[in-house]
Amino acid sequence: MRFSGAMVAGVALLLSIGTASTASADPSLDPEPSSDSVGILATNFQLPFPCGQSWNGNSSASSAHQSWEIDFNRGSTAGADLGDTVVAAASGTVGISAHQGSANGYGNLVRIDHGSGWSTYYAHLNTRSVSAGQSVSQGQKIGTVGNTSKPGNNISPHLHYEVRQGTGYPDNIRKAVFNGVTFGYPVQTLTSRNCGGSSNPYTPQEACGSGYDVIDSAGLGTSGTVYLLYNNGNGNNCVVTMKHTSLGTPTATTAYLEVQGSTRKTDSGSYSYYAGPVYAYAPGKCVRWGGKAGSSTYDSPFEHCGS
Repeated sequence: MRFSGAMVAGVALLLSIGTASTASADPSLDPEPSSDSVGILATNFQLPFPCGQSWNGNSSASSAHQSWEIDFNRGSTAGADLGDTVVAAASGTVGISAHQGSANGYGNLVRIDHGSGWSTYYAHLNTRSVSAGQSVSQGQKIGTVGNTSKPGNNISPHLHYEVRQGTGYPDNIRKAVFNGVTFGYPVQTLTSRNCGGSSNPYTPQEACGSGYDVIDSAGLGTSGTVYLLYNNGNGNNCVVTMKHTSLGTPTATTAYLEVQGSTRKTDSGSYSYYAGPVYAYAPGKCVRWGGKAGSSTYDSPFEHCGS
């Protein structure tokens, strides 16, 4: 966890959640395990960031951590990650989507319940994109990286991530597993393979080309994911829609990119693996982007201004 200001205020921010011998102060934070709780479910989890992004995880930087929690950053400055996309590590149902800063220091928190007593926690979010009770798919955007916390707790933007099984915080915290491999505690940099659970042989970066990094994504049901990428070297944006179903079989797929004040660019047709890439140069301007796969469509507002 990176701190920008009073570290003392942040040291104990999570201690109020509970102790090793008691359940959380907020019972809703501990989903009751089912009788078929099995560890194998953990191997289904992916990094909670869009496909192809590299993030550094650290479980030891914060003395507020109780067990195997991980703080994620990738930027070179304290505020660089503010607003970056956070996605679901695995499919499930949103158990919590609320600001809980005053209660436990998590700030904007999303908890996803995955069945068999397993859940994942995404804390300090700047924004939340899902609601309690909503079903989410692996790789679906659930919020953005932020620094929300307990009043007076000055922390820099990062994602606080946890995996839990059953009740009894912090004994119910489990080691995080990404792409079938246990996180290399205490510190490791990983590249996300959270590509919507697909077996598409291509990645968004391969479709757009060298130098492009994913800056946003949106799920298209089970049919695919549309990605927005950016190249720092040439200042171009790129949009590509990756299929997750009917792979190898041409089906209707669309990707588009629109620079504010300019004509929309669209690639639409019957494709075996992806639509796009669609490129546009947008210095100092906002972009609208989206796509379609199967019966699902995503249309963004004008955003990412200046990228």
